[in-house]
Order: sequence, then structure tokens, then C-alpha cells
Amino acid sequence: MKLILASASTRRAEILRAAQIPFETLPTNIDESRRPGESVEAMVLRLAEAKVRTGTARSNARGESAIVIGADTVVDLDGEALGKPGSALVAAEMLRKLSGKPHRVLTGLALARLPGGDTRVELETTQVRFVPLSEEEIARYVATDEPLDKAGAYAIQGVAGRFVERIDGCYFNVVGLPLARLYRMLKQMGWQPGEEKENEKGGQ
Repeated sequence: MKLILASASTRRAEILRAAQIPFETLPTNIDESRRPGESVEAMVLRLAEAKVRTGTARSNARGESAIVIGADTVVDLDGEALGKPGSALVAAEMLRKLSGKPHRVLTGLALARLPGGDTRVELETTQVRFVPLSEEEIARYVATDEPLDKAGAYAIQGVAGRFVERIDGCYFNVVGLPLARLYRMLKQMGWQPGEEKENEKGGQ
């Protein structure tokens, strides 16, 4: 069964490749703005579903049999959603807020099976604590440009790993894709590891 990642995220793609889960990429473009009064949990679940719906619509047009994967990740600091900063100034401000404090990384994960449209949506939460950061450390990190396209303005798998004092929960969730949860959900929806290779052998 074909897997389609409805995302342009290189980090999510890297996680799947490292886990030897074959997939195709189908980037989606949706409005990721938070709605008034919306909780952080509700926001990431809604956006994950929206990405899957977009991917499903495009896949259905080609008559594919597949599972479409959608995910949305955000850093939650006491109810404030910290997404991608977009500028060095915003990134530095986010890092000041995270300095020496615990926060949550939330990922909404949505899967849809085609044909039929059977959909499952789940939430993964990881607790993360940063060490206190000096202004010099923040400036030096922002200068690497690593924070600019990362939720919460940091990449735990990169330079910012030195700032992470502790995590409680799924490490891959902080990177952007909760791997163990995804693997379980895929199996629940009928996907089996290695079936692509078996299909290739059957066609020879």
C-alpha cells in the first residue's frame, strides 16, 4: 500500500527514510493561522486534518490506493502557540520565552485511507525543558539561521540540542513526526512494513 506524506517538511521525510518507511511526498498549502479562542490542541488537530483532506482530494483525482499522512507541530508555552518565527527578531524573542522553562511540543497526526476515506486523528505531546539562555547564546544560535523555519524557533536534532535539558515523551515528536504513534496507526489501517518489496517481487 502506497504512503503519501502531505507535507513539504524535510525533517518529516528524513524521519520516515531513517525508519525505512517508503513514501511519496505531496506538499500541501493551507492557512495555518490559529482561530480566535482555539486551543493549541484543537489547532494542530484541525490543521493535520486539513492537510490530509487536501492530500486526499489530490490523490483521489488520480485514483490511487494509499494512506495519506498529515501532521502539524507547534510549541505550546502556557497556552501560547509558537510556530515558525519567520524572522531573526521573532526567533530571538521566542527563545527568550523558552529560556529556562518547560514547554510542550504538540503534533496533530491525521491519516486517511484511500479509497473509502477512513480517517484517524490523534494527538502526541512531549514535554521539553530548556536550560537558561544568555543573550549571547540566543544571538549566536539565531545567526545560524537554523531557527527560522522551525516551530518554536529551534531544532532539537541540530544546534539547539545543546539547550535541551530534558524531554519527557517522544523525541521524534519534537523533530516533527511522532514515529511510534504513526507506525501503530499505519498498522491499524492495514499497512504492513515491507509490503512494498513483496509487491515488487510479485510483479517480477
